[in-house]
Amino acid sequence: MEYLKDLRNRVFRIAISVGVVTAFCMTFSVSFFIFDDYKIPVPHLDPFNNIAIQVILVLKENLVPQNVNLIQITPIGAFSTQINVAAMLGVILAMPIIVRELAAFIEPGLYQHEKAIARNFTAAATGLFVIGCLFSYYVVIPYVLNFLYKYGQSIDISTFFDIGIFVPFIMQFMIISGLTYQLPIIMWIFTISGMVEYKFWRQKLRYAVIIIVIFGAIISPDGSGLAIWFAAGPMLLLYVIGMVVIEKKVKSIPRIY
Repeated sequence: MEYLKDLRNRVFRIAISVGVVTAFCMTFSVSFFIFDDYKIPVPHLDPFNNIAIQVILVLKENLVPQNVNLIQITPIGAFSTQINVAAMLGVILAMPIIVRELAAFIEPGLYQHEKAIARNFTAAATGLFVIGCLFSYYVVIPYVLNFLYKYGQSIDISTFFDIGIFVPFIMQFMIISGLTYQLPIIMWIFTISGMVEYKFWRQKLRYAVIIIVIFGAIISPDGSGLAIWFAAGPMLLLYVIGMVVIEKKVKSIPRIY
């Protein structure tokens, strides 16, 4: 019961942190104040040019292919999109808090040296999440959008993207990419908890390749083989890195059980 109460409290704190960030993104705007040639971001109250809107404008400018227009097909399309973007920004920006709370929940069951490792993993998990989001934003999504746009261009038709579908798709794809980059962390947790042996990951490598490729095909919105490898390639690399690190480090670390 004590563990359940602790879990409830931590989930509540996570929900509050995500909610606060979401509300902030819906009500505040960010302007840049130039001081000594440095741009300093300054938040200020502006619900009609809030952070969610600013993010949508950045996505539109950087990711929408040329000669493609964003449209809304329902009266509340733009507003609901702002809410979705603010909620997803809440998850992304609150990720350090989410990881910290989850790590703090399992700390009572760890030895002292394992607690130090858990604290390091908090930073590692956050860093991997950020890397996954950035890789998706700068590499995968631009390629996928241009690839899909060429289908319409090849038959000479006008292309419009519904803002209510386009922007949530971008944000969701970034979050999914960030979460998939947690693979080495998950492998480490399964190993030090004693659920699997450290040799397990090398023995199951061939099956991991198949599963990761299938997963890459599922999350890739187009049918090109290159897009699948954009999604599956980094995960395979992370799997191999996690496998090598586990084999080198876990042998010298007592496990929980």
